[in-house]
Amino acid sequence: MTAVKNSLDVALRWLCIVLFVALVLVVVWQVFSRQVVQSPATWTTSVAQYLFVWLALFGSAWVFSEKEHIAVDFLTRLVRINGTRGMEIAVNVVILAFAVLILVWGGLRGVDLTWSQKVSGLPVNIGTMYLALPISGLVMTFYSIFHIVEAFHGRGLPSADEEIREAV
Repeated sequence: MTAVKNSLDVALRWLCIVLFVALVLVVVWQVFSRQVVQSPATWTTSVAQYLFVWLALFGSAWVFSEKEHIAVDFLTRLVRINGTRGMEIAVNVVILAFAVLILVWGGLRGVDLTWSQKVSGLPVNIGTMYLALPISGLVMTFYSIFHIVEAFHGRGLPSADEEIREAV
């Protein structure tokens, strides 16, 4: 399972790099065509918006894999689940539910509803663009399950005491 995670991490890293480079090139072309050529390219706005959404979704999945996402710990203090392992499992179960219900299931419904709608100025449909939701949801589902298994076996997040000892 770790080998699959590592391969997926590398693939996501490269996908994010490619999406970011494409986003920069599209925006540069948009500015150049508008300011220098005085004939703005109409397709660049839509492409930039979709590239940004894809980059945000796949980038957030990759950051979640590395456990470098934003952590809001007020719920952790409120619920008072004993031990780091229990809290990590609980948090990842909530993230798993979000990924499956909202990103995968809701994303597939969104793809289905918009599959026949065309993007003006582009040779693709809106449903194709919405595929980023269920795909990133599947990736986050895998990472959630991976983190739950790791925490269950005691290889999850270090305890606060261990983090303090490592920092000193």
